[in-house]
Amino acid sequence: MKILQLDTKSIRFEMIRPEATVYEDVEKKAYSADDAVVLLVSVESGDTDADAKKAVEDAERFMKAQKRSRLVIYPFAHLSSNLERPEKALSILKIMRAAAEGMGIELVSAPFGWNKSLSLDIKGHPMAEQSRSYGSGAADKKEIRARNAKDEIDTAIVRKSDFSGLPETDHRVIGERLDLFSFQEVSPGSVYWHNNGLIIYRELTRFIREIIAEKGYKEVSMPTLSNLALWGVSGHLEHFRNNMFIVDMDGERLGMKPMNCPSTILVYKSRKWSYKELPFRAACFDRVYRNEISGALTGLFRVREMTQDDAHLFIREDQIGEELNSVIELISRVYDTFGLKYTINLSTMPENHLGDEKVWHRATDIVKEILDRKGIKYQVKDGEGAFYGPKIDIDAFDSLGRKWQCGTVQVDFQLPMRFGIEYTGEDGKQHAPVIIHRALLGTLERFIGIMIEHYQGRLPVWLSPVQARVISISEQANAYAGRVYDELRKSGIRTEFDDSDKTLEYKIREAQMQKIPYMLVIGKKEEEKNTVAVRDRSGKTRFGMALEEFIKGTRDEIEFRRQ
Repeated sequence: MKILQLDTKSIRFEMIRPEATVYEDVEKKAYSADDAVVLLVSVESGDTDADAKKAVEDAERFMKAQKRSRLVIYPFAHLSSNLERPEKALSILKIMRAAAEGMGIELVSAPFGWNKSLSLDIKGHPMAEQSRSYGSGAADKKEIRARNAKDEIDTAIVRKSDFSGLPETDHRVIGERLDLFSFQEVSPGSVYWHNNGLIIYRELTRFIREIIAEKGYKEVSMPTLSNLALWGVSGHLEHFRNNMFIVDMDGERLGMKPMNCPSTILVYKSRKWSYKELPFRAACFDRVYRNEISGALTGLFRVREMTQDDAHLFIREDQIGEELNSVIELISRVYDTFGLKYTINLSTMPENHLGDEKVWHRATDIVKEILDRKGIKYQVKDGEGAFYGPKIDIDAFDSLGRKWQCGTVQVDFQLPMRFGIEYTGEDGKQHAPVIIHRALLGTLERFIGIMIEHYQGRLPVWLSPVQARVISISEQANAYAGRVYDELRKSGIRTEFDDSDKTLEYKIREAQMQKIPYMLVIGKKEEEKNTVAVRDRSGKTRFGMALEEFIKGTRDEIEFRRQ
């Protein structure tokens, strides 16, 4: 049994038509529930009544911790390819429903066997999305899958994901067309970055590195694998274990890091600190790993291997205001660069939290005071903070009006105490620092997916993998066009050269399909006048432009990261 457990603000679904030979009669066509825990359930071959009851018991414990009274059990076949036959699957679902009702849970049951339209608004706290697996046959299935994967590799059968049927606006379709990335079955939930996509990835990280260097950040990098004891101290084993990859190595239990904070704390702890040396702003672009179930993976939006533009600020308590101000200014600068409007949310202490409530309230009051002092409008999300501290979430709006949770800022009094980290104060005594966790873009993979859809592939010049393409009209113009191409490359503009014997119309259309910002069309007239004809993506053409003028204008667009 595969389950994706979601803590939602609201869920809405409507029956469209039966899609299975076995389906339940419905009394109404539309259902809705607010503040509900939702279980998206795939019943697999070999699942038992005991598995069904255990799943509901685990959900009930989560509901109590989050103070939720409403549960939605929703059949969702897309989480598994090893589905039970419909009659048995329905029987298992009925066992789950009966177990929930027996516990006194307010239950909404989505009818089995129907094609449904579904709308979800998921809460923002870290435990709002959790994947789970049940079933005694799970080990056998893993073995079979491993053998099948080995057979495929041995016979050189490596298939790519199929994006057919997706809308043209989907980032997976655009990404495949522009040769940005691919997904391979041998590495589920991981991105294979092609050269064009890697350019975007590196430009984003370069942008963030540049602006945080101005603020005095230092970059660190840590191992992927750490003994489970580390994750026990940090609280991740208690609060995040279901989403961790855990491995055995020479009798030692190791966890692949789902977050960078515990390892960064060890970097801080490796030496002694004075109050004069704080803040210590540690940035990190390491990859992290989260064990999402396969059916929940969605292109770049939801992956198992990801990179965050992560940072941890080790500060004195009297520096919280100044550092939060600095982070908020960075957020404004970043989102203005992409032309993204955004809203700010303040998420407060969840029921399942670390530490003393008085410390939590003090941290929350400090964050509120900073936001109020800056005149920033924000919405309070009660109970949706991280398990170690209140947080500011950044919800960005793309060109289609859709809202995306991207950056986050968290004020943490708890982990410094759990790890026993200190600095020597002005009074000569030892004090625990405060940690501000922050990510500006959030997950780079997800942000790139958002950008691709926001711009529909027409990325700003500074982000475009190819910034200009030189197009020669005829063989006679190839020599001059080649010199233009060389000058552009020397100037640092990412350039391609099309001197093929295809028609001019075909060459222009091909460049437009690749969303290349500028096409420099070179013919006899341009060679005679020592100029270029510049055509942009919208189809506007400027004739007789001096090459130096084009280079200067384009370099300015790149340097100042203009939209």
